[in-house]
Amino acid sequence: MKKILSIGFMLITASLYGCTKQPTTDPTSEQNQAAAAKTFKVGVIFDKAGKDDKSFNNSAFVGATKAEKELGIELKTVEPSDDNAYEPAMDQFASRNYDLIIAIGFIQEEALKKVAARYPNSKFAIVDSIVDLPNISSLMFEEHEGSYLAGMMAAMKTKSNVIGFVGGMDIPLIRRFALGYKSGAQAVNPKITVKENYIGITVDAFNDPTKAKELANAQISQKADVIFAAAGPSGMGVYDAIEKAEIFAIGVDSNQNWIKPGKILTSMLKRVDVAVYDTIKEAKEGQFKPGTRRFSLKDQGIDVAMDEHNKDLITPEMLSKVEQAKQDIIAGKIQVPDYYKMKK
Repeated sequence: MKKILSIGFMLITASLYGCTKQPTTDPTSEQNQAAAAKTFKVGVIFDKAGKDDKSFNNSAFVGATKAEKELGIELKTVEPSDDNAYEPAMDQFASRNYDLIIAIGFIQEEALKKVAARYPNSKFAIVDSIVDLPNISSLMFEEHEGSYLAGMMAAMKTKSNVIGFVGGMDIPLIRRFALGYKSGAQAVNPKITVKENYIGITVDAFNDPTKAKELANAQISQKADVIFAAAGPSGMGVYDAIEKAEIFAIGVDSNQNWIKPGKILTSMLKRVDVAVYDTIKEAKEGQFKPGTRRFSLKDQGIDVAMDEHNKDLITPEMLSKVEQAKQDIIAGKIQVPDYYKMKK
């Protein structure tokens, strides 16, 4: 009897095994349907400053890792060692069928044009550059709006009526920051003096804190007591320069108030994290949007930072005036001069 039961059990087991194994070759099986619904893969390529730059790239990294945690994506990031590495990195992601590839920074524009053309069925995004291809989303920001508010704050804080601006690479993008900053300051005090310097004419200007410190010290010697550093990682040199002096700096891109607590008046927020997160979310949901997208004060893609590190530096009157200007810009009552439009 035991032998008969044993044989019967073996037959049943074989039968069940056959039933479970057969669907693996059936394209309509649950296993294959699950495999088809694969994890959404995102590749992010930073510029040479890397994800720990405490500025632009780091903001992108924050947005991408938030998407990884909240949306369940598979995230892979690359920190190229030089400009020649951008194209191969993009090519690797595209050839491996990543669902979305994001290039951080205008310096990657030419590489992206080539790779996106080779992989027309892949989806790409780039920050700070407009690339007119049907599979690319160009993520742009209205930096001049936030810089205007930063200029207002500088003009209300200065005691010498001299403020400074240290830009990274001398290009229209950074000139846009400078013009907005100067316009906001002059809206508060038409007679204010704005010292304006740029670190260099190549992308390396964003990674030269030593030169930035020299320029900041020169501005300090000319009585500047608030200096806006729109220079990426080079801005650390400006913060070093103001540390011992009785003056203030203004940060850029991410909230940098914490770097020198009590010495950073505010930070002009360029919410690359929001743009990256939103782009990933929409692409994952099948709502990828090619073309140019702009982030501004209206959608909080641009702002000025207030937190525990600078709250004692900003008076209620200053805050009230900045908030009113913000609403007036959004409503179109204040037209902030735009360097891009002036150059056309």
